[in-house]
Amino acid sequence: MVELTDPASYRALAALFQRIWQDPQLPVDPPMLRALSYAGNYVVGAYAGEEMIGAAVAFLGGHGLGLDRHLHSHITGVITRHRAGGVGYLLKQHQRAWALERGLPRVCWTFDPLVRRNAYFNFHKLGAEPTTYLPDFYGPMDDGINAGQPSDRMYIDWDLASPPAVAAAAGAVTAPDLAGAEILLGHDGEAPGRARPVGTGRVLVAIPVDVERLRGNDPALAIRWRYAVREALMSCFAEGRRVVGVSREGWYVMSGLEEKS
Repeated sequence: MVELTDPASYRALAALFQRIWQDPQLPVDPPMLRALSYAGNYVVGAYAGEEMIGAAVAFLGGHGLGLDRHLHSHITGVITRHRAGGVGYLLKQHQRAWALERGLPRVCWTFDPLVRRNAYFNFHKLGAEPTTYLPDFYGPMDDGINAGQPSDRMYIDWDLASPPAVAAAAGAVTAPDLAGAEILLGHDGEAPGRARPVGTGRVLVAIPVDVERLRGNDPALAIRWRYAVREALMSCFAEGRRVVGVSREGWYVMSGLEEKS
């Protein structure tokens, strides 16, 4: 991991993100990266030899959502052929160490709640907790990944000294406990099922198998998933439930109404 400090590296990072997001515009432009870096923010690239294969950009945050001073991780990406190699994990652990060295107790960011691998990664590989559902957070987006879909996001609070974050930094990966949980939103083939009445215990909310594929092959079905998951998760948060696990099989595990934090 390398903190980027020169114009050539900023151009390489901007081009990398443009490639990952299939964006006709630059998701971040080199002058902005220069300004962020010069002001003491986090602008880092991951390399395989001379090739930049991943990067992350973050800036200092204030008191949003009741949080004290923290690092807000705006954008992180890894090229497709290196995603299975742990580069994303190394980037986030580098970001964690960088923040702790500067006295920042947490890192926060948003992610698309329909992308199953990211939901699992954030909760179980990093020990971070999704805390808030944000409907259409960015408004309309025109990149190749998000175009034509509401830009709903979940807000992540990564308490860097919490037991889950410390364990994850040491390589421990927890497994979600689905025992006894009722299905609030399930699958109906590739489509979302109807929301079901549930009791006060833990509940499950389904995630599509591969929403990125659906957006290309069946965008109308992808939008159905968006609204179904939005309604289910927002109702859970409104009841005071929280995310207590994400399964590889595609379930958010939400706490029971009487479970303590």
